[in-house]
Parts: sequence; C-alpha cells; structure tokens
Amino acid sequence: MTALSPIDHLRALARDTFDVSWTLFKIMVPTLIVIKVLEELGGVELLSQLLAPLMASLGLPETMALVWATSLLTNIYAGMLVFFTHSDGVLTVAQVSVIGGMMLIGHALPIEVRVAQKAGVRLGFSLLLRLLGGLAYGYFLHLIYSLSNTLQEPAILLWQPTLGPEPTLLAWALEQLKGLVAIFLIIVLLLAVLRIFRIIGIEHLINLALAPLLRVFGISAQATSITLVGFTLGLSFGGGLLIREAASGRIKPMDVFAAMTLLGLSHSLIEDTLLILLMGADLSAVLSLRLLFTLLVAWPLIHWARGRSAAFQQRYLVHSLATDP
Repeated sequence: MTALSPIDHLRALARDTFDVSWTLFKIMVPTLIVIKVLEELGGVELLSQLLAPLMASLGLPETMALVWATSLLTNIYAGMLVFFTHSDGVLTVAQVSVIGGMMLIGHALPIEVRVAQKAGVRLGFSLLLRLLGGLAYGYFLHLIYSLSNTLQEPAILLWQPTLGPEPTLLAWALEQLKGLVAIFLIIVLLLAVLRIFRIIGIEHLINLALAPLLRVFGISAQATSITLVGFTLGLSFGGGLLIREAASGRIKPMDVFAAMTLLGLSHSLIEDTLLILLMGADLSAVLSLRLLFTLLVAWPLIHWARGRSAAFQQRYLVHSLATDP
C-alpha cells in the first residue's frame, strides 16, 4: 500500500474533523437550546422536587437534589455553582463525596445519552445506566463512609466562585458558542494526535498494552484507543469518535455497547476528577472507589448483555445506525 503524503494526511484530518464535529454539533446545539428552555420553564426545579425524597437515604440534605438535578440536565460546572450557593459550609467530606460521586456519573444527560444513542446504544438503556448508576454509586459511598465512620469532618471548599447576575440570553448564547469553538479545537487536536500515533505505531502499542484489561469488559482492540479518549477526556469526545467508527462498520454494535457502558460509569477522569475535588470531596470517591464501582457494575452487566439473544439486544440494548436516529 502506498504511503500517504503529508497533504493527504491533512486532507484526511480535515475530513475527519468535519465529520466528528458536525455529528457532535448536530446533537449539542439543539439539545443546548432545549435545555435552556427547560431551565427557563422551571424544569430543573421540578426534577429536583422528584429527587428530593431520595436524598435522605443517601445521607444528604434535600437541597442537594437541586445540585444533582442541575448537573443531570446541564453539566458539572452548573451543578457546582448551585452546590456552592446551597452547601452553606455545613456538609461533611463524606456528604460532599457522595453528591460529587453522583455528579460524576449523572451529568449532562440530554447531550451524553444522545451521543450514546447516535453511536448505536439504546437511549433508554443509557438513561437508566446513568441515573440508576449515579444513585447506586451515591448509596455505595454513603454505606462505606457511614459504616466506617470516616470523612465525617466538615468539608473545606478548595475554590469559591464569584457569582454574578443571571446572564442575558445573548451572554448565554456567546458562552455556548465559545464552548463549541473549544470543543472543535479539542477535536482537531485529538484527531491529529490519534493520527500521529497511528502513523508512528504508538496506537498499536497502546492497544497491545490495554487490550488485556479492556478485553475483560468485552471491548475489542478496534475500540481501545477511542475508549481511552473517553476514559481520560470525556464521553462526548470518545463518543463522537465512536459514532464515526460505528457508522463505518469497523466496530461491532456490542463492542460499542461495552465501550459506552464503561464510559457511562467512568469518563473524563482528568477534568471531572479535578472539578469534584474543588468541591471538597475525597479522592477515594472521585477515583479509586469510582473505578472499583465501575468494575463491579460494568463487568457483569456487559457479560450479561452479551449473553442475551440478538433479538433482545436489538430491542433493548443496541440499534442499527442505518435505521435508527
């Protein structure tokens, strides 16, 4: 096979960047508008009222329902702002770790479950995984900290934001536009790095090193590097790349399912971990116990799913990208 010239690589990079960015933006832009409308109509407050009765069983005050509801519908940043205005400095490290752990799994659902759906995973499964996974992880942490009587000292906020007036619609739109530009630049960088890794053989070495671990979760070698992107940088980026690979037919539907199940429980281990630590959460909740929880949940779930009939998988777990939205 003839080696590609630098110009050919640049053209391929530009084409891949357009494909991945366009796919993500088609999901994100309409969803961001819908979320904003829901916020204005009181959708966040309504969701928080539904979640409030569950907070006591997690050892949390009812006000934390609004924090998680904001994270679920928008993102971790917005949830953090609500947290800083409602924590009042009375929460323990254990409590902050519980709500922080829930935010790590359950956030930005309108966008991220749609990304999973476009990659070939049923929306209902992704939604249940993130919602029930967040609740289960919160209860998991609550049990560990309460039974061991650890982290009961008052939490110390490592960062306190300066809260200004509610932004106008124009300011909100400009902020979203800046976010989309940042996402585009990150996609360019990611695809360029992945292409360079592929050219010089580092991608193959990464696949060889991680294949035994990811094989435990049923993730094929073809999805290894993309899963690593989502694992470290975020589900939107990893999911965006998975959408492209799934549409091309290079990754089988159940491999996509396995990767998105793993990423649904543990993704963005760099940025999200640092954000929740700023709230005063313990490192165990955002890293070690999160990885343990992911192993305990994702491994049996993925292997159970692979044991279902093809008809069951198609109806409840995965769908054909050629026929479904």
